[in-house]
Amino acid sequence: MSEMELTETFPWRGREVRWGSAGSGPAVVFCHGTPWSSWLWAPIASALSRWFTVFLWDMPGYGASSKEAEHEVSLAVQGEVLADLVRHWQLDRPHLIAHDFGGATALRAHLLHGLEVSSLALVDVVALRPWGSPFFGLVQEHAEVLARLPADIHRGALVEYIDTAAHRPLARWHLDALTAPWLGEIGQEAFYRQIAQADERYTDEIEPLYPSVTVPTHVIWGADDAWIPVDRARRLAKLIPGAELTVIPDAGHLVHLDQPAALAVSITEWLLRQARA
Repeated sequence: MSEMELTETFPWRGREVRWGSAGSGPAVVFCHGTPWSSWLWAPIASALSRWFTVFLWDMPGYGASSKEAEHEVSLAVQGEVLADLVRHWQLDRPHLIAHDFGGATALRAHLLHGLEVSSLALVDVVALRPWGSPFFGLVQEHAEVLARLPADIHRGALVEYIDTAAHRPLARWHLDALTAPWLGEIGQEAFYRQIAQADERYTDEIEPLYPSVTVPTHVIWGADDAWIPVDRARRLAKLIPGAELTVIPDAGHLVHLDQPAALAVSITEWLLRQARA
């Protein structure tokens, strides 16, 4: 199965947001997290294009999108970008599938920026405090220094950090794909900048609003997520009225790579059920 390519550009407040789409049918928008890109969702999106019109995009500061130092890349910005991007696509109540920071992005777009959606699938998402690893804290204290690390040392730290997101060691080609956007002078600076701008206040703002979510919601989690433990999944599912919960065994935070078949089946079954409804 060929990967989807981000062949289109959406200009937004001086930024360039790269995106791509495929298929036909009800609209499904995928939201990635940090330090990831839409690459992580591409195989599932490609498979779903048989029944749905699927949209992939890289958040500003991530993946193939622009990474200018002067542009804010916090969750506050990403929620606005998503809402405006969906309006640019002229979509009527798309289904949102979100992972990690993409969860907070999707929830902020829906709850704060008026983005109407048909359903939410929230996969190992950033949504409830506390979040952010000790590595986050270190970067936030020393972002400017770390951005100037020798390239080889930066790459080594990056690989070690990303590898902890999976339940089992990642294949070399997976690591290469996940680290590629963060290498080179621009990528290295962007990597530390996006962590430096991560702040729990952006989920604190929306957490009291979770009980007001009325659209069908499915919370999906890796049972062995070391970055965001599965207890957050249970808390989130209780806060959102009527939310379904699926816990996938033998999967960490990168459930896409730990248990790709189980994740694909869970999302496909969910979307087909929502489409029939």
